[in-house]
Amino acid sequence: MLIAPSILAADFSKLGQEVVDVSQAGADWIHIDIMDGHYVPNISFGPDVMKSVRHCTSIPFDVHLMIEPYENYIISFVEAGADHITIHAEAGNHLHRGIQTIKNAGKKAGVSLNPATNESVLNYILNDIDIILVMTVNPGFGGQFFIHDQLEKIKNIKSIVGNKDIKIVVDGGINSNNIKEIAEAGADVAVAGSSIFKKTDYKKAIQELKNYDRKNEPT
Repeated sequence: MLIAPSILAADFSKLGQEVVDVSQAGADWIHIDIMDGHYVPNISFGPDVMKSVRHCTSIPFDVHLMIEPYENYIISFVEAGADHITIHAEAGNHLHRGIQTIKNAGKKAGVSLNPATNESVLNYILNDIDIILVMTVNPGFGGQFFIHDQLEKIKNIKSIVGNKDIKIVVDGGINSNNIKEIAEAGADVAVAGSSIFKKTDYKKAIQELKNYDRKNEPT
């Protein structure tokens, strides 16, 4: 399983160094939560802040737009250095158009599903996306508890995806105690915030998450 530390849980007073540190500690992606205080009840930062730390690492910037509407901001985050951009199925009027905007900019496109969003929303866009982000908390805040009901949704999505080249990303309340069942449900990438950035040893925290996954690989 790939591990994507969420910098929403990082120390913003030294954000660039935090990105460097988790990259060197073994992160596979850097997950960047963009929140607008409208679609979700919190505000994080915009493309200028993201651009200011883009030079700190060469690993992919996985940008999660929790904003409504997202249409006018996709290109700004492309220009700021995003490698992947994920939009919420409920946050715009034209989901397919948003996906195509991301793809036409040469970036990987993702769709995020809130806990109460049915996976059937994927039916008519499955051939156009690279990432499915399953929210296992309600979006807007870090440090929440994992919603176990979402494991069944992850399994269903894994079945829907089949052998398509689509990464299933899980975000919310992930730690070393529950990553095993998340991996077994079919996730490819785990987004982790507090379970990494609230530890003093980032490398150990990331390896604990990765090792839980490795124990479940067939021999």
